Amino acid sequence: MSNVTSVSSQPEKSNGWSMPTAAALALSVALAGGNAYLLVKTDRLENQMKELRAAFKTELVSVQQEVASRGSNYNKVTEELRKQIEDTGARSALAANAATRANSAAKKYSDDLAKKFAEQQKMVSDQHLTLAAQLGEMKDASSQAYAKVDGIASDVTNVKSEVASTKTELDKTIADLRSVRGDMGIQSGLIATNSKELAALRALGERDYIEFNLAKTKTPQRIGDIAVQLKKMDNRRNRYTIEVISNDKRVEKKDRTVNEPVQFYMAKARLPYELVVNEVRKDSIVGYLAAPKVRDLR
Repeated sequence: MSNVTSVSSQPEKSNGWSMPTAAALALSVALAGGNAYLLVKTDRLENQMKELRAAFKTELVSVQQEVASRGSNYNKVTEELRKQIEDTGARSALAANAATRANSAAKKYSDDLAKKFAEQQKMVSDQHLTLAAQLGEMKDASSQAYAKVDGIASDVTNVKSEVASTKTELDKTIADLRSVRGDMGIQSGLIATNSKELAALRALGERDYIEFNLAKTKTPQRIGDIAVQLKKMDNRRNRYTIEVISNDKRVEKKDRTVNEPVQFYMAKARLPYELVVNEVRKDSIVGYLAAPKVRDLR
């Protein structure tokens, strides 16, 4: 500093320029250099600013795109959430309705069960009363049945006595029956002269017996397996005349008497048929036809 001061106090000339002028020139050069530097620096700064602006713009575009994309995604997510919320709400409503219906159904089922239980209890009570009444009736019926059994036992004893008496009487009736020769000279079976004796013959079961009341007609009448036509009768003498049609043949049995076996053969029987007249009336004859039980082709 002391050197500079001494110089400034003793100005000198150098190359025709004074010291202030040189300083001004140096200052000018320095200023020019500074300005140039500033210009360069400014250009660099402007370039950097341009680059920054470009980069910022690019970044801004990217950010805008990302924001737009995220906004679109956000809208989608929001829409999905809204739909889910709506679906959840609908499901909640359905669930609530279902729960309400379930509660109603459960209550109805419970009421129905209670009603059925009450009905069953009443039914059981009614059945109990009915069974009690029936049991009383059964007791009464049992008492009556015992009384009836006693009565039936007495009746059975009486029936046994009657059966024994009837059998004795039947045996006696059968013993009284007689066997005679028929109009063909063949010894006949037992002959019945009335309905009582005919019943006894049926009880023996040796033959089939067909009763008849034969009137005098212009055509033969069917009696069992044969046809018979009454030709003449005499009720005062107990005689009659008939014509028997069997095996496609006509045989006249003339002037026969009551209780006389009228015999004839049939093609399908080994034993003879027997026709017995027990009564000769004014306009008919009454009797029976005895047919063998065993019949076959001869």
